[in-house]
Amino acid sequence: MRCLFLLLTVAAITWPALTIQASVPPANNNTTPEVFYSITEISTDKFVVHLDTVPPKDSNKSVFNSKVRNPRTAAIRSAILPGLGQIYNRKWWKLPLVYGAIGGTGYVFFFNLQWYNRTRYATNVLIKEGPTAYEKVHPQLQPFVQNGRTETLRYYRNSYRRDVDYAAIFFLLAWALNVVDATVDAHLSSFDVTPDLSFKIKPGYSDLAKTNGISFVLQFK
Repeated sequence: MRCLFLLLTVAAITWPALTIQASVPPANNNTTPEVFYSITEISTDKFVVHLDTVPPKDSNKSVFNSKVRNPRTAAIRSAILPGLGQIYNRKWWKLPLVYGAIGGTGYVFFFNLQWYNRTRYATNVLIKEGPTAYEKVHPQLQPFVQNGRTETLRYYRNSYRRDVDYAAIFFLLAWALNVVDATVDAHLSSFDVTPDLSFKIKPGYSDLAKTNGISFVLQFK
């Protein structure tokens, strides 16, 4: 109430002909209510002070603000650790999809990288080291080495090398899509979906097409 008293005092000094109309709702249970007030200018020398125990409603504040996420935060978290942005957005059901895509491409990458190294070593053994190093070659590749299948080993080596590159690209794409998905979800979290919006399918006569059929109706109440 001190703030209200100071405000009214300053207003009275500033505007000598100030007229004030005010009312305070009665308190319940013999308790002192918290008073909220506002001043409305009627004319240059007349104002109305409104007091109430209910705080004014912010018309610009959506009831969904508690669910709004920061897109930048979601993107940074997903870039650091896949799935972290989805957790931030409370989209738990997307975690298996994210880790499935990244884990699958990661497995393919390391699988091809492993066999690329094996075929490359087998090719080098056949060309440079000779029969003394045949036992160091992977068991599945030893028949190619023993039979002198150099071109076959080179073909497999090049194929695995190409697949390593593709797997690396798909792995990076899966990681990037994880970031994009988290960012888009965070942007859409501010989208206000209320019962005033309705979508339904109904049969009937279409005034636009001038025929009977099925209509897709989007209604704004």
